[in-house]
Amino acid sequence: MKSAIIHEWLTVFGGAEWVLKSIYQTYPSPIFTLVNDQKFPIEKIGSDMEVNTSFIQRLPLGKKKYRNYLPLFPLAIEQFDLREYDLILSSSYAAAKNVLTHHNQLHICYCHSPIRYAWDLYFQYLKEAKLEKGLKAFIVKMVLHYIRTWDYISSNRVDHFIANSGYIAKRIKKIYNREAKVIYPPVAVDQFDMNPTKEDYYLTASRMVPYKKIDLIVETFSRLPDKRLLVIGDGPDYKKIKSKAGKNIELLGYQPFEKLKEYMQKARAFIFAAEEDFGIVPLEAQACGTPVIAFGKGGSTETILNDRTGVFFHKQDNQNLKKAVLKFESTQDNFDPEEIRKNAERFSTERFVAEYTSFVNQCYEKFKNNNS
Repeated sequence: MKSAIIHEWLTVFGGAEWVLKSIYQTYPSPIFTLVNDQKFPIEKIGSDMEVNTSFIQRLPLGKKKYRNYLPLFPLAIEQFDLREYDLILSSSYAAAKNVLTHHNQLHICYCHSPIRYAWDLYFQYLKEAKLEKGLKAFIVKMVLHYIRTWDYISSNRVDHFIANSGYIAKRIKKIYNREAKVIYPPVAVDQFDMNPTKEDYYLTASRMVPYKKIDLIVETFSRLPDKRLLVIGDGPDYKKIKSKAGKNIELLGYQPFEKLKEYMQKARAFIFAAEEDFGIVPLEAQACGTPVIAFGKGGSTETILNDRTGVFFHKQDNQNLKKAVLKFESTQDNFDPEEIRKNAERFSTERFVAEYTSFVNQCYEKFKNNNS
């Protein structure tokens, strides 16, 4: 069995790259990617791995402004010649799953999501980018229409879909009309230690972009002046969020992993207001024995046990988040750090490797028998 791995781009190390790392370490294979930034910590995945890039890598600012070349993604991903491989393993949230394969190849896609800005976040993206009217908006809409059409048609190139949550499995069914096996991503729970002793502060940590809703968290706690909030992270919305912060809120900016972990271990609770496809950070907090106050939609509903490892609020507004914080405080003694930690352990890297390997091997054996 000769395998190849397809991944969108190697530019920053996030949740999708944790999945890529586990896939690579289980099935060491050449990696094909649109762009590989020299600053990407390749050693985190495998220092000796072979990386093949597309022509976008060589275009002006291709390694930094690769998203500007969205109209070229279909052409770029289809230029990878994978004819010599028996098994194609893609890790995809944009174009990686759309590589060209032939009938003697098995293609299994671990899908983090269908292309968000082309499908379910389409109108939100246009509004936030101020692209609702005008010539530029018209061009962007035409490009995204083309991407949607290509994405839907080329999704048939995938033999088996794996979804990172039940939430995404439903989205795959809605958009591609395909069933998907749910295998939750690997979470490095062994890198976090449970701490039963908590201090009197709340914590949130995220890149500061609109859909993460850090502004909502800061606004809410500014109206709760007797409650201390620490905010870790930076990003495009940092200044806007800082302008909304009351005296009870500390913006700590970027923090190294060890400091983030220390804050997580001692926090009274972790606040998570985004609608995420899965959401790794709330599980990292739970691995520290820290309960999570989270928006009750998306992947969070699959990783947090309501009133046992966290508390949900069901509208992304100040009033509902405030109610959830007050509810948590009235029931705080009911949350057992050991139980919270055990819940996080259900999502370990070892569990991911076992489930992923079992599924891929079963699919390949069936495929090989049918083609013998």
